[in-house]
Amino acid sequence: MSIKLPAAAVALLALLLNACTPATESYRDAGPAFALEEFFNGELVAYGMIQDRSGTVLRRFEATLEGSWQGDKGVLAEWFVYDDGERQERTWYLTKHADGSYSGTASDVIGEARGTPEGFALNWRYTLQVPMDGELWEFQLDDWMYLINQRGLINRTAMKKFGIRVADLTLWIEKRPTQ
Repeated sequence: MSIKLPAAAVALLALLLNACTPATESYRDAGPAFALEEFFNGELVAYGMIQDRSGTVLRRFEATLEGSWQGDKGVLAEWFVYDDGERQERTWYLTKHADGSYSGTASDVIGEARGTPEGFALNWRYTLQVPMDGELWEFQLDDWMYLINQRGLINRTAMKKFGIRVADLTLWIEKRPTQ
């Protein structure tokens, strides 16, 4: 037996579930202050996993990142290696705006990611194209970065399709020591 919900009920349910997302303003007075141009500058390394909505780990990966900034413009190159040997690359083109917000684009991002840091946190949202089964699938990402200290941050991302959470991405990103 299948239950069919009207589209309005599904939309309301998705809206209510999204309302449970914390607001960055709640972190406004907590430090250390998060600035993309400071943290994502130089060489970094990341370790992460992708989990389905039940919490089962689907994939694990490591990534090398390299960021550079000139004024308010930044480039962040990412090289991923998954536990099954697959490799992916992404290059972000980042901009810091006069109001303190940031935006970013990449070849597999539809439109742009946008967010404003508050205290130690940055929430950014965007649509990502992900290759699956020979097709490109679009997922909405609700991406939260939490600066733990000046060397490391935790990144938690909810991946959604049609407003429904389908997977979670968790990363630890740390700056490599400068020589």
